[in-house]
Amino acid sequence: MTNPTAPNIPSPRIHESHKVRPAHPGWGKRLAAVGLLASCAFYVGSALAQSQPKPDWSLSDMPSQKDRVFVITGGTSGMGYEDAKALAAVGAQVVIAARNPERGQEAIDRIKQEVPKAKVQFESVDLSDLSSVRELGQRLRTTLPRVDGLINNAAIMAPPERGTSPDGLEMQFATNYAGHFVLTAELLPLLRKSESPRVVTLSSIAVHQGSLHFDDLQFTQKYVPMAAYAQSKLSCLMFAFELQRRSDAAGWGIRSVAAHPGVAVTELVARGPGLDSEQGRQWSSNREHFQTAAQGAIPTLYAATAQDVQGGAYYGPKGPREIAGPLGLATVPAAARDTAAAARLWTLTEETTNTRFPASTR
Repeated sequence: MTNPTAPNIPSPRIHESHKVRPAHPGWGKRLAAVGLLASCAFYVGSALAQSQPKPDWSLSDMPSQKDRVFVITGGTSGMGYEDAKALAAVGAQVVIAARNPERGQEAIDRIKQEVPKAKVQFESVDLSDLSSVRELGQRLRTTLPRVDGLINNAAIMAPPERGTSPDGLEMQFATNYAGHFVLTAELLPLLRKSESPRVVTLSSIAVHQGSLHFDDLQFTQKYVPMAAYAQSKLSCLMFAFELQRRSDAAGWGIRSVAAHPGVAVTELVARGPGLDSEQGRQWSSNREHFQTAAQGAIPTLYAATAQDVQGGAYYGPKGPREIAGPLGLATVPAAARDTAAAARLWTLTEETTNTRFPASTR
């Protein structure tokens, strides 16, 4: 992977009321305070326990995934497609779960051109429609022996107008977060049949500008496209961490990991704000500094396959502003470290989606 000098790219514009205030510059000196040490002890310990991955880790370092079964959402293009192709190349059975069957078949055909013996199939799902997610879960529970890896990859970003899912949720919250929450619950029985199950959930560098708006999670009062996107991706990151905590407590045996691609050249901008938008024009003018889709997939593939990956870790590129660069442990924003907020979000999501994870399997 390359590590280009990052351009002076403007941060996505978030309405003032939706920003998370940065920590005071003198926060480091205050770590001596007993109260702050107590509240941060868990996170400091976790960070020290996590080892940095090899910066130049690449597809050639991927261990064999022969006979392992992976489900990847949004695998018809972009990083999801790169994930599917790379996993198929090292022997995995891959299920691409996405909306468009025609694009699904095209993706399969392209993968098999490069990996003739690839074991890859397509399953239709609309992540914004929870009934479609449950139907997929039912089909997979019937047809698959187990799931060794679930990659929660699919996303939409910053559509200019607020959309509503069939279940009445804001579309980014539904597609990026709630649909994956329900899918993970649906596939939990299959994950628990694996000897070493992993769930990899995709976040974004946008989380550093995100916050959870518990007073209006669905942005019904004032829709701010990038704020809604940042909230959905912060929710994904908090879900990944909370899933690991609950797996440890309940005995599910899952290794839950988060990853982000930096800024990668995919269809996300074109299908979201559009290339003619201000954000689209900024993205287009700087795209030579961004990751390719294949480079953007590296943190996810590492999280999904590397033997030394630890549950509760967060991986991404470590160049300036984590836009591109060598692989490393990604920076966790303060908002994602709030375990009380994560537990509250989990409970609210269970209630909103009418979904329950088992309390314990011990």
